[in-house]
Amino acid sequence: MSLPKRIVLVGPMGAGKSTIGRMLARELGYRFLDTDRIIEERCGANIPWIFDVEGEDGFRQRETAMLRELSQEPRTVLATGGGAVMREENLPLLKQDAMVVYLRTSLEQQVERTRKDRNRPLLQNDNPEAVLRKLFAIRDPIYQQLADVVMQTDRKSPRLVVRQLVNRINPRTPRHRRQLRKESRQHG
Repeated sequence: MSLPKRIVLVGPMGAGKSTIGRMLARELGYRFLDTDRIIEERCGANIPWIFDVEGEDGFRQRETAMLRELSQEPRTVLATGGGAVMREENLPLLKQDAMVVYLRTSLEQQVERTRKDRNRPLLQNDNPEAVLRKLFAIRDPIYQQLADVVMQTDRKSPRLVVRQLVNRINPRTPRHRRQLRKESRQHG
């Protein structure tokens, strides 16, 4: 089994897409790309500012253009924004020449991981937990349908998630072969 051309990480805020994506790319020898970070770099402004000035629709248009551009990039791990799946035209861009991995996490973990993050415009209100619950109810079925692999991230270190993903993506990586040799020596 050969590695996929691209690996696209989808999932809600706080699922670990950026952290896990960086580590996974390093492990596979791929380049890591984060749509939100690239949009910020090109705009010279952070996402909350873009939301304030252009609204969510303006941001989503930028996101679609970014996905269109990055869907051509080989040997990449791409971390997407949680709402990237909400535009119909993004779905084929996410799947194009890619293995889509849904990093699934519980509402409790999302609340914990996003509690102090001021860079999440949708959560800047009196009840961020209610917003996360509503977004999960809408987006989870889309993530599930789009995903080639669903990986639960609750109560797992990023390193463990990456190891499990590498084994799911390509169980015959050099690390896996070393582990098999080590286990055979222990049991042989």
